[in-house]
Amino acid sequence: MERLIHLSDLDIDYSSLSDNFKDLTHLAAKVAGTEISLVNLIDSYTQWTIGNHGLDVDQTPREDTVCQYTIMSDDQLEVPDLTADERFNKKDFVNDPMSLRYYFGIPLKDREGINIGALCVMDTKFKTMSPEKIELLKIIAGEIVNRLKSYKAMDDLKSQVNEANESKKKVAHDIRGPLAGIIGLSQIISEQGKSANIDEVMDFINLIHSGSKSILDLADEILSEDKEVVNQHSNTQFHLSSFRDKLKELYGPQAISKQLQLQFNVNQETQYIPFSKNKLLQITGNLISNAIKFTPVGGKVTVGLDLIVKSDKNVLSISVSDNGVGISKDEIASILEGNSHTTKGTSGEKGYGFGLSLVKHLIEKLEGQLEIRSELNQGTTFEVYLPQNNS
Repeated sequence: MERLIHLSDLDIDYSSLSDNFKDLTHLAAKVAGTEISLVNLIDSYTQWTIGNHGLDVDQTPREDTVCQYTIMSDDQLEVPDLTADERFNKKDFVNDPMSLRYYFGIPLKDREGINIGALCVMDTKFKTMSPEKIELLKIIAGEIVNRLKSYKAMDDLKSQVNEANESKKKVAHDIRGPLAGIIGLSQIISEQGKSANIDEVMDFINLIHSGSKSILDLADEILSEDKEVVNQHSNTQFHLSSFRDKLKELYGPQAISKQLQLQFNVNQETQYIPFSKNKLLQITGNLISNAIKFTPVGGKVTVGLDLIVKSDKNVLSISVSDNGVGISKDEIASILEGNSHTTKGTSGEKGYGFGLSLVKHLIEKLEGQLEIRSELNQGTTFEVYLPQNNS
């Protein structure tokens, strides 16, 4: 659970980083002398490949990976012959067309020493890895983690810039009213001054008028700059339409792999109102993966996205429904207490017992609510409500 929380704190869009690690995966393959090199992050249900060389892959069910064992080790994992290891000799990757034989993996450790993923190299031929090569691969793994930290820091900085610009915009709005009043007053005094023919008063009033007009123009300039900056940093936000598209991209392959229908319903009236993307992919992704896991082949998973507009705080509503095996009342109570346990999926998918506990934890951190409705053998609906700061 602690490992998953550390991974969720990075708040990564797993589909957005593939171009950022091409040099390092290529270098790792060259150092190791292997055909394949991958950078993998592993969450509750899925291994997400955020960098690859020699193998075009985006995601893999966690139970079908070798790296799930690498993240359990402190140092490294070497499998000299995948066909001779009972953990892997029945996996698809040891058969045609991949026919993989050799694996070497190094955990990706964050600053607290928690393993969030793995750098791995693989080959169709048997290999040996010298101590010198292992040390070089560990250096590359460290650079991968440093880059992940840098991307997170940049995202945080963009969020702070957005907040600062929002404050600046409010200040600009606040000063426009008083300044407009000063200008109007100075115009009245100026007109009275002309009729009284008071030259010195006129000169002073004209200076006030000119200075106030300049400040008003500056306020307008600040407001126009805010619009540009907010648009430049729109990647720290979602709206319902872009949120739906991202979920389709990330979790559509999982549904197709299990021959399920994955349907999205979006409120058309509020689909372009922006809201923060903070932790949304982690929360909703875990719920979708969980629904896919417990829905039989040929079933259906429906995701509903809505933004409830309110005067004080908008509320993002997310629902994930399936027509799967359902959850008992005791299990629902356990989930809501944050104590969900591992269960195998409808196609024998291995469970790890942390996905829904992580969802509960993240929702609570965002001051949201989680509701669950279910009937055994008829399906389950998870409903999430997350308050959003109105812009």
